[in-house]
Amino acid sequence: MPAGWTIAERDPDCAFCAITHGEAPADVVYADEWAVAFLDRRPLFPGHVLVAPRPHIPTLADLPDDLVVPFFALVRTLSVAVRLAMDGDGSFVAVNNRVSQSVPHMHAHVVPRRYHDGLRGFFWPRHPYATDAEREGVRRAVAEAVRALLGETAAP
Repeated sequence: MPAGWTIAERDPDCAFCAITHGEAPADVVYADEWAVAFLDRRPLFPGHVLVAPRPHIPTLADLPDDLVVPFFALVRTLSVAVRLAMDGDGSFVAVNNRVSQSVPHMHAHVVPRRYHDGLRGFFWPRHPYATDAEREGVRRAVAEAVRALLGETAAP
């Protein structure tokens, strides 16, 4: 675990702290001792993943310097994994800070993209999963792509 992180650091009222500490359900595609990546419940497109640090870190500005590289290395891995898993042409990565941040726990959005997918500007329609089975299939595909990119074999 990177220096300075204490997994017990959490906000008891934070929905993402509950997820990152295993106290609330989530469709996890990757987890390690310092971060959790899980499917967005209201995705822009199937495969839309959120990457959140386990400690309660409200915004990107609050992310300690020694955690910037490990956090964004994982985000970079997920940007490739969602593209591969969803057979996309690329990916979109974003971090909201306060404005448009629906959960005040820093997280990165990683969204698979396709040419001409209709995503324009900042008014994006959400496309919920049609069924639990579809969501689970997407979760498995992204998790497998992450494991392959990291050279891991254990399933989340």
